[in-house]
Amino acid sequence: MPDEGPTGEDSRVTLVKEHVRLENGHDFPACVDTFHHARYEVFATGETYDGPEAVEGFLGQNKKAFPDFNFVASRISAAEGGVLTEGRFTGTQKGTWRGLPPTGRKVDFPMCVLFDFEGDQMVCERLYFDLGAALRQLGVAEDPMSLRGKLTIVLSHPFVITKAFIRGLFRRR
Repeated sequence: MPDEGPTGEDSRVTLVKEHVRLENGHDFPACVDTFHHARYEVFATGETYDGPEAVEGFLGQNKKAFPDFNFVASRISAAEGGVLTEGRFTGTQKGTWRGLPPTGRKVDFPMCVLFDFEGDQMVCERLYFDLGAALRQLGVAEDPMSLRGKLTIVLSHPFVITKAFIRGLFRRR
């Protein structure tokens, strides 16, 4: 079990809090130095950034896209083999993000982050969030439950929707 610091807090939690502080301060070299092995996995996009240069590049891309980005942690909990963090990602898109030109819009969406540890050494940060929520807030996607969203889906995917409708007709019998 990891050591406890002077406040009785799990040393891994202390390290994650420092990592989040440095990332929010946009001190990316120091943030990367909190890792024993720097690695980010972004599940919403399927991207992996492995190694200090790749992770620093990823963080730099986020800062260019959202110069005021911030992760506000509402809960940080030690778990077996890691630390789980729940919070909100906020920022204003003022630069290109994953090919999307600046919209000038603000985002504020929930995010869970799992920090993997080997002993007391942080080896990976995994980001879990709803990409659709971010894209809707940026104005490039529709809420699929709204009338406009449903019409967009039908018009964008007529064959898939038609096949699903036909399958539904046969299941009702």
